[in-house]
Amino acid sequence: MSEVKKIATRESYGNALVELGKEHENLVVLDADLAEATKTGMFKKQFPERHIDCGIAESNMIGVAAGLAATGKVPFASTFAMFAAGRAFEQVRNSVGYPHLNVKIGATHAGISVGEDGATHQCNEDIALMRTIPGMIVINPSDDVEARAAVKAAYELDGPVYLRFGRLAVPVINDRPDYKFEIGKGVLLKEGKDVTIVATGLCVSESLAAAEKLVAEGIDAEVINIHTIKPLDDELIAASAKKTGKVVTVEEHSVIGGLGSAVCNCLCEKAPTPVCKIGVNDVFGESGPAVKLIEKYGLDANGIYEKVKAFVK
Repeated sequence: MSEVKKIATRESYGNALVELGKEHENLVVLDADLAEATKTGMFKKQFPERHIDCGIAESNMIGVAAGLAATGKVPFASTFAMFAAGRAFEQVRNSVGYPHLNVKIGATHAGISVGEDGATHQCNEDIALMRTIPGMIVINPSDDVEARAAVKAAYELDGPVYLRFGRLAVPVINDRPDYKFEIGKGVLLKEGKDVTIVATGLCVSESLAAAEKLVAEGIDAEVINIHTIKPLDDELIAASAKKTGKVVTVEEHSVIGGLGSAVCNCLCEKAPTPVCKIGVNDVFGESGPAVKLIEKYGLDANGIYEKVKAFVK
């Protein structure tokens, strides 16, 4: 059996920017002294005149991006999720969100898979923060194919977009001819009748693996990939919940305010259903190898399998 191809979505971000840069001269990339880590260095090498290093001044970078957008440019402001959503929240809210400017935020190194960088850099709150900004689109792709498609879709959309990327290489699961990315539309990856697993980001591939393990327990799980958390695909989630009667959400993010909360908001209005939220349970992360942290926090295939099995039975 051939080895599964793995690529970090931050790599996908860098590659997508280069490809878009060849087609669109109004695309400008900003960074905050992290071009090597965020992979925007790829764009800088190809288009140095359209890359701006703002230094370790993330709030200022967002202000610069807002100014560029006001002149008709399409800026992609890039830094770690902790700094983009955390340190620069006020500027994102007031300088980008309030005037609804055409700024794209490329937030890399999200979640506990940042690994050895530890709790201060493991942003498990960014989806919650960005969801609260009126008009902000929030996208969390699951693999290389989806990440590159998301960057292209973000460029084509007129308005602010928050794109969440990871440091850890993850399996490529969407490399198929019929794959289609559409902002606000989830992807049904596997049909099932006993429980719905709604996952986002790196947890999508782990959820698919968990669903395979659940077959041995006689549990037929439906798996949905939600790459766009805002706007959420309410229709797909509600229809699946009505069919299976139980829903599990899986995210590399706090269980407060992220995908799980968005799904619960949807279901309490459209299809009241028991929900189990799998994520980071109101705690800070810690320093350690990314794969080990994912296992410890129950976000790997086995952890998801155990929690879904207990929830269903």
